Amino acid sequence: MEVDGRVAIVTGGGTGIGRAVGVRLAKAGAAAVVVNYSRSEDEANATVHEIESLGAKAHAHKADVSDESQVVAMIDETVKRFGRLDILVNNAGTTRYIPHANLDELTEDVWNEILGVNLKGTFYCCRAAAPELRKQKGAIVNVASVGGHRAVGSSIPYGVSKAGILQLTRALALALAPDVRVNSVSPGQVSTRWYRQRFGDEATVALETSIAEGTPLKAIATPDQVAQAVMALVENDIVTGQDLVVDGGRMAGYA
Repeated sequence: MEVDGRVAIVTGGGTGIGRAVGVRLAKAGAAAVVVNYSRSEDEANATVHEIESLGAKAHAHKADVSDESQVVAMIDETVKRFGRLDILVNNAGTTRYIPHANLDELTEDVWNEILGVNLKGTFYCCRAAAPELRKQKGAIVNVASVGGHRAVGSSIPYGVSKAGILQLTRALALALAPDVRVNSVSPGQVSTRWYRQRFGDEATVALETSIAEGTPLKAIATPDQVAQAVMALVENDIVTGQDLVVDGGRMAGYA
């Protein structure tokens, strides 16, 4: 799939992986990128400016993807503003840090928040975008996680939500074929500001170093490296229903 002249929506697009995807799309010739955000308005606007500096149009759109009415409005505004929609990258996500053995902290509110954004939000975006994507023979890439493959990660609901995204990706690849391709990427540890904000610089460096040493490539991914994987799935016209793990090779056989 040629990206030149295409219009994309990237949810959670203001920071981290989402920002890197938007920039990659602009560099590849996308005509316009809608940068979705729910809280990070300043970061979303900064991403818009960076995308525009690369020659593409861009627009920051505030929407909570767990609210279907806001998702539908975002899709409608995108098509009204830019005339089409070709690419959807579902990157918006949330989690809570809860030890897996601590079942009592997994309240209904925790489950509802994490599943609402990560899984239901991904579905809402796919469903709302599907009619426009069908018209353009478009592509969807969902951001899952190695936590959806293995019992690791920040909490049980997070892993369950990401496992759900993997199955949703496979199901939608069949449901939307042959008009729309649907794939996912599963990052392992990614070097983003999120960990530094939570744990501080020193603890984050120690964590990332430890995880990197447990990978065959002795490295963890950057947001841009995850964005590379997203772009590979956007651009390859024969791949659908697949998940691409981006974890330095750890899942190939390392614990």
